[in-house]
Amino acid sequence: MDGSTAPAPSSVLFARGVIARLAVWPTLRIAVQEGWGGPGAAEKRTWLAGVIVDAFEEQAQTPDDQYIEEMLLQVMSDEYEANVEDGSAESVAVDIVRMWEETRIGKQDTVLKFEEMADKVKGRTADVQYAPTNDDDEWEDEEEGSSGEDDGEDEAPQLLQPTQNPQRNEPEVDEDGFTLVKGRGKGRR
Repeated sequence: MDGSTAPAPSSVLFARGVIARLAVWPTLRIAVQEGWGGPGAAEKRTWLAGVIVDAFEEQAQTPDDQYIEEMLLQVMSDEYEANVEDGSAESVAVDIVRMWEETRIGKQDTVLKFEEMADKVKGRTADVQYAPTNDDDEWEDEEEGSSGEDDGEDEAPQLLQPTQNPQRNEPEVDEDGFTLVKGRGKGRR
């Protein structure tokens, strides 16, 4: 493209849908919220949306959901240092492929559904829960008995499914293993 030609309306609609679908993906929301991708975590999400749209727009053969799922998993690993093993990347990929197919024939229902969902979660924090490690004393052992070696293979936190009780306050642990201390608000004990 020479930059002076506007993209097709179906392409714009598809891009909006991809952005909205990524915005509501809990795993990516948590990664951005917790800064797993560094200070530019939100920009990486936008970049990922562009990469996905380009994959559909520029390839001779339309990518399938497996290709998009692998792309999502690779970007989550490379850019956010998160190994996604909850199966959520598959459903995101299926939704993105469906949006591509629908926007090609002028349907916008799925895109609008995800845009509405994205508006509802905008500004809200995602519920973060970490899976327990196989050794509760792991952090203490590393600090006290460190031999100074770094094998460079730190494992990314594993995500659990949200609980049914969103009012329950779980301790928030940062990437260094420290528990975040929060001030008490009105009505909290």
